[in-house]
Parts: sequence; C-alpha cells; structure tokens
Amino acid sequence: MINEKPRVRFAPSPTGYLHVGGLRTALYNFLYAKHYGGKFILRIEDTDRNRYVEGAVENLIDSLKWCGLDFDEGPGKDGEYAPYMQSERLNIYLKYAEELISKGKAYYAFDTPDRLAKLKEEQTARKEQSKYDKLALTLSQEEIKNKLDAGEPFVIRLNVTPGQRVIVDDVIRGRVEFNTDIVDDQILIKSDGYPTYHMANVVDDHLMKITHVIRGEEWLSSTPKHVLLYEFLGWEIPVFAHLPLLLNPDKSKLSKRQGDVAVEDYRAKGYLKEALVNFVALLGWNAGDDKEFYNFEELINNFSLERVNKSGAVFNVEKLDWLNGEHIRSKTALEILPLFKEELDNSIYKDHNFSDEHLLKIIDAMKERIIFIRELIEKSPYFFEAPNLYEEKAVQKRWKPETPDELKKLLSEFEKIDSSSKEDFENALHKSAEELGIGNGKLIHPVRLAVSGSSTGPGIFDLLHILGKEEVILRIKTALEKINN
Repeated sequence: MINEKPRVRFAPSPTGYLHVGGLRTALYNFLYAKHYGGKFILRIEDTDRNRYVEGAVENLIDSLKWCGLDFDEGPGKDGEYAPYMQSERLNIYLKYAEELISKGKAYYAFDTPDRLAKLKEEQTARKEQSKYDKLALTLSQEEIKNKLDAGEPFVIRLNVTPGQRVIVDDVIRGRVEFNTDIVDDQILIKSDGYPTYHMANVVDDHLMKITHVIRGEEWLSSTPKHVLLYEFLGWEIPVFAHLPLLLNPDKSKLSKRQGDVAVEDYRAKGYLKEALVNFVALLGWNAGDDKEFYNFEELINNFSLERVNKSGAVFNVEKLDWLNGEHIRSKTALEILPLFKEELDNSIYKDHNFSDEHLLKIIDAMKERIIFIRELIEKSPYFFEAPNLYEEKAVQKRWKPETPDELKKLLSEFEKIDSSSKEDFENALHKSAEELGIGNGKLIHPVRLAVSGSSTGPGIFDLLHILGKEEVILRIKTALEKINN
C-alpha cells in the first residue's frame, strides 16, 4: 500500500448509461476508500469524442448518487486536482507527451491511414500480431521538423523497447509478467490532439495522486503500457487490482443482448438501491463466510481487495430478486411508506386519497409476501378497490350451496361488532362457525373470496381489519348477489 489513506478513482467514459459492471468497479473503489478513510474520486474520461453521448455525464452521476456512491472529488465537486473532465485537461497531456519525445521514449509518426491498413493486412496474412513497425523512427530530426512545419497530420507513439519484461504485481491476480515483444507502440496523442485512454489515464492518475487503480479485468492487457509510461516519466507506480469479468448464467460475458445491464434499467424495474448494491458487491467478493445480506455500513466494514476472486462472477437475477425481498423486509413500514406512495402515484390509484394509516397497515400485512414495492398494489388490488371478478377455481372449490346462508349468519355477527379490530372479526367468525356447527375454514375461505376476489393473501383477520367493518359487510353482500347469480 502506498499510504494509509488511499485515493482511488472511478473513471468512466460518457458513452451512455452506467453498466452494472461499471457500478461494481465504482462500488469496489468506494468501499475500499471508505474502509481505509481515503478519498473516492470521479473522473470523466471523455477524450474519445466519437463515442461521447450528450447527457451521459449527468446520467452517470445520477446513477452513482442514487446508489449512495457519493464522490469526494469530481465534476461539480472540484478538489485541488480539478478539472475532472479530461477534455478540459488537453494541454497537460501534450506537455508530458513532448517530455517523453525529448527522452526518446515517444516519437512523432506521420503514417497515413492507408499505409497502416496495408501494414495490418500484410501482418495478418503472415499470421503475425498486428503492431506498428516503427517506420517513423527512421525519420531524421530535419524531416520531422519539416513535416510539423508543413502541418502534416501526426500522432505521438510510445517507443517500446522489444525483448524486455514488464512485471505487474496485481492484488487480485498476483504477479503477472509481460514480454514487450507483444506490446505495441501505443498511440499516446491522436491526430485530433486528444490523448488516448492510456496516456490520459496514467497522467491523471499520477497528478491526482491515485494510490490504487481498481478496474475491470479487460484492462489487464493494457497495464504493461501504463507501467512503461510510469517508468519513462519517472513516476511511482500505483497498486493495481483487476476485477473478474461479469458473466451471464451461460458463462458468456454479460452483455445487453442477454438482458438488462444498465443501472437505470434495474432502478426502473423497482429494485431497491440497497439490494442492487448488496448484489453487485457479491459479484466477485465475499467476506470469507456464507453471509449474503449486507447493508452499506457492513459492506464498508468488511470489504477488502484480498477477498476478491480471480474467476468470473455469474450475474444471477434470481439472487437479486431474493435480496430485494430481504431488503424490503429489513425496513420498517415507515421507511417503506414513501416508496409505496411513489408507486401509487404511478398507478391507476394516483387520484385516490389513502391515509398513511391505511397504507402502513397494508405494508405490515404484505411485507413478507413481496419482492418489489409495486407488488403491494399488484398482489393486493382489493385494498384499493372492491373486486369485480372472483377467482373461478376458488368459487368452484369454496362456494358451496350452503355458503350463502352461512355467510348471512356471519354478516349478522359482523353487524353487531363495535370496532374493526382483528379480535372483533375473529370472535364474530368463531361464534358464527360454532353456532352453525362447522369448522372456521368453511367461513374463512368464502369470506376471503367475497372481500378480495382471491383465494390467497395476508391473514384473513388482517385483511378484514384493514378494509374495516362497513366495507367488509358491503363486499360480502355484493359477493352474495354476484356469485349466486
């Protein structure tokens, strides 16, 4: 570890939405920083102008903040290393690229796209690795000056010495060794004056005093180029940690083709941020036990890079669903209430005025039976309106020829009760069953059907208590009329 208080960064490109893989990278950086009392920095790598998407930065920040990943420094929260948008730092990259040229560690290259395409074609035909052939290094200083003065398009390339070993000590993967024979003379500054990812990444990580580079496995093969840049510029190399791939259940790489991959998709589907963060944290990490349910504080307290696995992590939506239900059940009814109201505002009941007391009772009755908050409405519409239809199979099974008379007896008992407490309904039902000489179930099932239209739901006395005496009586009378006809 470079110092006791790490500085880590999440550095996405603004190409659209925040991918769940990006969320995991951001989350692991955040958890690592907070575990050790360090800083979490957001840097926007927007130097590839062809892939830039309008509004993507705002979407990224919104998704991160929704998940609770509030950065310490970044766009709109400038620290001493601002600006945090790479497109606002172009003069910095050129300065260091020129320093590399002066040291002989980089060079100007004036190749045309046609020449590079032909070179690649020839190498492919010979079944060789596609690499730049260093032709530009044969130019004299005078030739280079003349080309620059004439305004010829150029790029600046890294000058990689072949036959060398580059060693990367990775926290997750251990010691990884690369031979520079397979490392290309990477372009550092493109012909449009913008830096490539590799150049900007290293310069910014150094200038922003990043201590730990925690990123996806796909960047491991680029790391030798980065290590060479650190060495050529005489800078301290940060600690590297490359995270395992995210996989579909069939072990292919997680992609949009096989399902949703954007954080905003899961948010729109009704997943709680606590559940999504908990789930994503477990995609490649565990604390060394079987525990799967974590709140945010527990994740911060338990997280370590040493417990991140090397092998790919399978994205299992069933597990996410389970965690969503568990996080709902861990909340109090009062904590769920604003989320419930939000769902009601987006439902057909948005113009109804339900009291908080009524809604809190519904939450308590249904909390154990749902995976999503919206299911408080979907699974129990009878709490918001009387049923129009009655479950056909349940009618055939539970509505016997004697049921109407038995329910009329029950109605007379319900009409006598003073309040709508669960106990009042329970006592009235027991009394009716006893006087009729039947089991409680002979009344419970048709009553449930009459007031809800369904054969399943919360406890019958919870259901009756929430609906209240007058509504229950009205619904039973309606059912007697509708079902008998």
